[in-house]
Amino acid sequence: MCSPWLLLLWALLPGAAAEGSGRTFPHRTPLDSEGKYWLSWGPRDARLAFRLEVRTAGYVGFGFSPTGAMAAADIVVGGVAQGRPYLQDYFTNENRELKKDAQQDYHLDYAMENSTHTVIEFTRELHTCDVNDRTITESTVKVIWAYHHEDVGEDGPKYHNSNRGTKSLRLLNPEKANVLPTAVPYFELVNQNVPVPNKGTTYWCQMFKIPVFQEKHHVIKVEPVIQRGHESLVHHILLYQCNSNLNDSVLDYGHECYHPNMPDAFHTCETVIFAWAIGGEAFSYPPHVGLSLGTPLDPRYVLLEVHFDNPTYVEGLIDNSGLRFFHTTDIRKYDAGVIEAGLWVSLFHTIPPGMPEFQSEGHCTLECLEEALEAEKPSGIHVFAVLLHAHLAGRGIRLRHFRKGEEMKLLAYDDNFDFNFQEFQYLKEERTILPGDNLITECRYNTKDRARMTWGGLSTRNEMCLSYLLYYPRINLARCASIPDIMEQLQFIGVKEIYRPVTTWPFIIKSPKQYKNLSFMDAMNKFKWTKKEGLSFNKLVLGLPVNVRCSKTDNAEWSIQGMTALPPDIERPYKAEPLMCPSPASSLHRSLSLQLLVCVTVLGSILSSLRSWS
Repeated sequence: MCSPWLLLLWALLPGAAAEGSGRTFPHRTPLDSEGKYWLSWGPRDARLAFRLEVRTAGYVGFGFSPTGAMAAADIVVGGVAQGRPYLQDYFTNENRELKKDAQQDYHLDYAMENSTHTVIEFTRELHTCDVNDRTITESTVKVIWAYHHEDVGEDGPKYHNSNRGTKSLRLLNPEKANVLPTAVPYFELVNQNVPVPNKGTTYWCQMFKIPVFQEKHHVIKVEPVIQRGHESLVHHILLYQCNSNLNDSVLDYGHECYHPNMPDAFHTCETVIFAWAIGGEAFSYPPHVGLSLGTPLDPRYVLLEVHFDNPTYVEGLIDNSGLRFFHTTDIRKYDAGVIEAGLWVSLFHTIPPGMPEFQSEGHCTLECLEEALEAEKPSGIHVFAVLLHAHLAGRGIRLRHFRKGEEMKLLAYDDNFDFNFQEFQYLKEERTILPGDNLITECRYNTKDRARMTWGGLSTRNEMCLSYLLYYPRINLARCASIPDIMEQLQFIGVKEIYRPVTTWPFIIKSPKQYKNLSFMDAMNKFKWTKKEGLSFNKLVLGLPVNVRCSKTDNAEWSIQGMTALPPDIERPYKAEPLMCPSPASSLHRSLSLQLLVCVTVLGSILSSLRSWS
């Protein structure tokens, strides 16, 4: 193994502390709110490389956790003790007991300590085949971090006290060039002196009008504008396109989102055209695609939704955060479009209480895609990014893609969905959607802590199951979704008849006696749900006929809208290739080769520096 003294000597050379290993990392973010702990990362061959820069002269801890807590976590601890760099692989059990891993899967590349900071660079495999390690996938990862002013002793790391935290990240997001030509003009949509309530969670909505352009422009990049000092307060930002028939009177409105008194105009803003979440980065459109502004088809009014996270109930906060849009008259080849696919947001989307797992599906049917694409773009559209969206009960979302009865590779997925971390995922490769394809947005929920039904709706305590597809060229298709049949859901709980004609909402049950004169929502809540009943209900719902929603922009409809369709028969489901574990011999060879490469690199740097001194 490369001597730790060699690594340390390298770090102590003039300029080494400032330059580090000399390697670049495409992603970088602070993990804490004070900027004391910075993480950089990026791919390196078939491995993932990390750099930790922490304001401490003691140990630095970093890891991956299923929940963001210490239980069942995969942890690495490193530092420089008495001039000797170290890096140790640990794990915790369900009781949060820290144990050194017999299989050491983190490989130290560089370590440096000065009077204020410790810097460590290391790599690991995405899939280590170690039962104590967590596999890194394209899903959201909850990273955990900690540090201490003392190094690791013989008894292991000392308790870190309050120097710890967690953050959701997507570690395998493809690297995209964010470099813009010089002097690209921009405009901002930002809050104006919004008072943040002294409560844990606030969703603030504000209407804006897109600047009026005399000719067509393309937005080529969007980046967050976070007020200095509010980096941990502003949790996520969503931008919705609103009905273009509104007038400027709506611009006076700023209001809490999802509130009973929310202005009616806000309800016309349904299609997400941009999303950013804490830890997220600026979003650049592909070099051949831009978001069109300035034509009659383009957004005129938009709604900015900002989620403020104020867990300590700080009073007197005033926020001016939002988004910055870089735009150009150098028009790119294609206009970007957004399609909302999944479950139409409706009370007919039902999830029983007390369920550790419940699955809902929203269908973008082949009938809708056939009609819209044949009329607009028979050669198909090309998806380059996806936003997966649910609310607080959401645990996982998958966007499945089918063609002629055969399931293709997942278009996008997040098996560790975190409501507080939502951003568009770049696809590694663009995906083509053809006429006659169909998409299923599949959402997994957990309602174990709820005693009443969860309904589809706008509130964060309601649920959604949606995918937003960024694609080109833009066509006149805004929404491709479905609603499950409600009457068969009610028959499951014993409802026989409702009052007709329907004159109230939610509609009223006529029989049987135990539900008479109850709304269908009250009837569903009155039913005695058990886990067994919930599983049976889930099986029923997934097989129900669905009502097709196939909408154009500004609420116009394709002719297929309102028809009834059955969930597709999946003749050939997609089978992902199993993860292969390397043989011990090949793992040893790869590890020794990597260590030898590091040693050669370090030794070369030392010799070069020594020669420059002489």
